[in-house]
Amino acid sequence: MSGIKRRQFLGTLGKAVIWSSPLLAMGCARQNEAPSGKAPAVITNKTFEWKMVTTWPPHFPALGEGAEHFARWVEDMSAGRLKIKVYGGGELVPPLQVFDAVSQGVAEMGHGASYYWAGKAPAAQFFAAVPFGMNAQQMHAWIDAGGGMELWRELYAQFNLVPFPGGNTGVQMGGWFNKEIHSLEDLKGLKMRIPGLGGKVIAKAGGSAILSAGGEIYTNLERGVIDATEWIGPYHDYLMGFHRIAKYYYYPGWHEPGTVTELICNKAAFEQLPTDLQHIIRVAAWRLNTWVLSEFESKNTEYLQKILAEGKVQIKKFPDDVLEKFRQLSQEVIQEVVEKDPFSKKVYQSFHQFQQRVGEWATVSEKMYYNVLMR
Repeated sequence: MSGIKRRQFLGTLGKAVIWSSPLLAMGCARQNEAPSGKAPAVITNKTFEWKMVTTWPPHFPALGEGAEHFARWVEDMSAGRLKIKVYGGGELVPPLQVFDAVSQGVAEMGHGASYYWAGKAPAAQFFAAVPFGMNAQQMHAWIDAGGGMELWRELYAQFNLVPFPGGNTGVQMGGWFNKEIHSLEDLKGLKMRIPGLGGKVIAKAGGSAILSAGGEIYTNLERGVIDATEWIGPYHDYLMGFHRIAKYYYYPGWHEPGTVTELICNKAAFEQLPTDLQHIIRVAAWRLNTWVLSEFESKNTEYLQKILAEGKVQIKKFPDDVLEKFRQLSQEVIQEVVEKDPFSKKVYQSFHQFQQRVGEWATVSEKMYYNVLMR
């Protein structure tokens, strides 16, 4: 893909996939119930115009597209009573200032990933991805039915925010490297773009974890600002052009096995909405949640084949001993976080207990299916 095509890709909005289901809407509203505050219980003709800021480049496939779909769904379901204008990262505020912008009311909504805000609220990263943690369906089972949502709301209420799951990438890839990883020694001195708890693991392994927004990664890798990067999976990674500037593509995504992206609302603004508009936001958030995961699952399948067919990149599995060391270091990192932050301890206790329980079920269901039946 040429540089021109790549820029066109980053700047072109994909076509929306629009569907609706009354039964799904009813179920989603119940599952993702958020405090309604002092919102009036009656439907009014008052209209609202909101701004949504995102951490993604403008019109970014799947993630940016999803935010724009969400805005359109809300406007359609509300018959135009709630209109949301979506801004890509840098159009209204810098990508990594979304949390502050929504908290302070600069924008009423935001879309991003909670591990970007670990410096402000360490516990936030547990609602995005945990190394060697749960996959997409398990993460959402914990959030929706295992107590995670209540903890998430409690944490974000301190920042005048109301959170909603806003998509999931599914299991990610392990990252792009310009040298082979034979042992942990190969990570010493490595500068890698990787956020969240996974970044802390890389740092413990002797590398440097760099946090940068998606729109900056290609240039940083091309110019040597970073030596390696993870992003999401074959679909985005191919369109971002990483296959042109890195030799090795590693799996599995031990650091992000089921990454939850988030929608956040300014709490005061959300509570000013009539009850029906609050429910519309909840339902649209759930529709977005499903759409993003489906989009990634479908497109990753297609683009993995593209990468394989072109034959320019070596797709490799991390050595078993490296993965085992990553697992050990992950536990050390998590322990350090929970020891320093009481709320992180509270969240991780809930997360870990749920992971243990769901793991017992997965052993006789998912794991059995993949290992024995799916051949």
